[in-house]
Amino acid sequence: MTRWKLTVEYDGQPFMGWQRQDHGPSVQQSLEEAIQSMTGELTAVHAAGRTDAGVHALAMSAHVDIEKPLTEHRLREGINALVRTHPISVIAVEEVADDWHARFSCLGRKYLYRILNRRAPPALDRGRVWHIAVPLDAEAMAEGAAFLIGRHDFTTFRSAHCQSDSPVKTLDQLTVTRTGEEIHIEAAARSFLHHQVRSMVGCLALVGRGQWQPSDIKRALEARERAELGLNAPPDGLYFVEAKYG
Repeated sequence: MTRWKLTVEYDGQPFMGWQRQDHGPSVQQSLEEAIQSMTGELTAVHAAGRTDAGVHALAMSAHVDIEKPLTEHRLREGINALVRTHPISVIAVEEVADDWHARFSCLGRKYLYRILNRRAPPALDRGRVWHIAVPLDAEAMAEGAAFLIGRHDFTTFRSAHCQSDSPVKTLDQLTVTRTGEEIHIEAAARSFLHHQVRSMVGCLALVGRGQWQPSDIKRALEARERAELGLNAPPDGLYFVEAKYG
């Protein structure tokens, strides 16, 4: 039995998310079915994070145990050939120790959120950015983001369906930068609550529009009440960027 680490890129638009679902296709199901077709083995592919429907990944880390002898090249090429009808690509394969776990060995996760901030709607990036036509004040958004960095109770920014044992998380990074017509929001932490990044981005967008002051982010955080959430950003612009390991 060999444990393989997979680094996976995918467009989340056609999927119900990473995790297998009874009511629609998932990235996990597509990979597991490809590996079964290739090896004849029923396997489980475990990921560093479980992205929601419509959320994308630039480099999701995952692992799978396979009995059949394979090379890294053959496994990568075989999976990619079998998932070619889906917007999924295994960009790297690496043999890892038997006790290495994509989720539990992970020391940090990073996300990127892309906002297209121009009047004209996207043509090529439809479904891959959040389009906001009115001008956004990126500096005010960055000022508001600073209130969220550190260890806090993020109940306000937590989905009602979140299964985490505690709403307390340590946010290591939350930056807002303008790049041409886009505003990029980068968030990094050991782990995140369900919808935390999208909830933070939605409130920062209210600041950018001038509907909230930067200090309203602090007010919402300290309320520790989901009802104080101003806006939950759509999944379109969210990307899982990387998982960090020791």
